[in-house]
Amino acid sequence: MEEILIILMGLIIGSFLNVVIHRLPLGQSIVKPGSHCPRCQRPIPFYDNIPVVSYLLLGGKCRGCRQPISPRYPLVEMLTGLCFWLSYLTFGPSLHTAFTILFLCLLIALAFIDLQHMILPDSLTLGGALVFLGYAFVHPWISAQDAILSALTAAALFAGLYFFYLKVRKIEGLGFGDIKMMLLLGLFLGHRMLIVAILVASFSGLLAGFFFILFKKKDLKFALPFGTFLSLGSMIAVFWGDSILGLIQSLIQPQ
Repeated sequence: MEEILIILMGLIIGSFLNVVIHRLPLGQSIVKPGSHCPRCQRPIPFYDNIPVVSYLLLGGKCRGCRQPISPRYPLVEMLTGLCFWLSYLTFGPSLHTAFTILFLCLLIALAFIDLQHMILPDSLTLGGALVFLGYAFVHPWISAQDAILSALTAAALFAGLYFFYLKVRKIEGLGFGDIKMMLLLGLFLGHRMLIVAILVASFSGLLAGFFFILFKKKDLKFALPFGTFLSLGSMIAVFWGDSILGLIQSLIQPQ
């Protein structure tokens, strides 16, 4: 019963994250006005705003103008519900579970905003970093020193890559948003899990790049939303980071 309630709570929070993802990059309030269709501006009644269920019952279309509703909405809701459930299953009822859920919610919002707009809002990256700077002093598995050093070192390395690409290749290989995002990731993950997050992000980004080059005829200057891949890598690191590190270690140092 507790797990069902956790999932339902995640679906509801996922509905709110959709508001953040849509409105924040546009500079709109995430509080007012209430939910409405972005095309016809029709207010969405509560019975059309039930996470996932309403999307299915409406056939993925607005009741008013019958224009398609982006599948992002149920996807974000289901992903958030899954993250709530996995967090509770992995860490149990604890303060760390609450902060893990907050961290994952920030990652979901950042991933989809970067995917659509190629930006990582400071209110999420730096705002989240401030929250997790405080949490670093009570984190159950990593020390405050590890958290702070991981964040600063990773941000410095990404800043170095940013200026290298800018000076040598005359392009922005990374954005400043990615640099700020490293502060958020390092403060919560610590150096071990941050390594996993960056490895997974780099590998998945490389695969996506090859796909677009081979099948979509893009060139090497095609920009990918690396914040999306960093979010994916960080989510995987939260739940399976130790297993991935163990696998890497076994490959490097076979018995």
